[in-house]
Amino acid sequence: MTVKVAPDNGDANVDRDSDREGAFLRVQNEFAAHLRNPEQVVAPADVEDRRLGIYRDLIYNNIESFIASGFPVLRSIYSDDRWHEMVRDFVARHASQSPYFLQISEEFLHYLQNERSTAEGSTQDPPFLLELAHYEWVELVLDVSDDEIPGEMVREYLDEQLLDWVPVMSPLAWNLTYQFPVHRLGPTYQPDDLPQTPTFLVVYRNRADTVGFLEANAVTSHLLQLIESAGDGPQSGRQLLLQLAADIQHPAPEQLLDFGVELLRKLLSLHILAGYRPR
Repeated sequence: MTVKVAPDNGDANVDRDSDREGAFLRVQNEFAAHLRNPEQVVAPADVEDRRLGIYRDLIYNNIESFIASGFPVLRSIYSDDRWHEMVRDFVARHASQSPYFLQISEEFLHYLQNERSTAEGSTQDPPFLLELAHYEWVELVLDVSDDEIPGEMVREYLDEQLLDWVPVMSPLAWNLTYQFPVHRLGPTYQPDDLPQTPTFLVVYRNRADTVGFLEANAVTSHLLQLIESAGDGPQSGRQLLLQLAADIQHPAPEQLLDFGVELLRKLLSLHILAGYRPR
């Protein structure tokens, strides 16, 4: 008796599956590349353009809407043509590392910092573009942050406690320095020349979950840096103020304490300082 053995087509089936998967991935990549840059990348041949148009509009309009809402001042100083040119360049050029819409603003900031300078039309960008974008991004980050100011520190403090206890910085306060006055920029104020003095800002979210800013000066900014760094260990308000006096070469360090107490109390009232704890 002759036994006929059927041919083993397993390898052939695997090859066909692999070919189909490869073809699907090629179409998918062509589809995505076209949606990112429809003016430069042709669409897949077997996809109806009417349907592609729906995806083109949906993808771009969603991304543009998030960026415009995250950077409202930046949007207001660009004409429609220049704004959409920049956003389309971002969509086409930038390889985002996050799939989440809430992080599109951060991805756009990375684009401005790392890729925008080589884009067509970038020579027309204002000199304060990066700083303004960073400032608006900070406001957004603070607005959506899950961090909270420690609730157990809500209380009144005596002047002696402001000097003898340890000030604690709020996790929702950012001590920032810019070359341009970013908080004043807008359609009616767009300086071309670099100001002679930097702008010191503290951007914060208070206990009512309202984002605000304090226009500070070099002294206040340096004091906050000292509070954040804390040196080799917790420093009392008095120690920090005396260190500040030494750093700015104040002729009468003890006299700085009265001014310092009022400054510390102001920072506390704005919730830039979360509170104090005993040493």
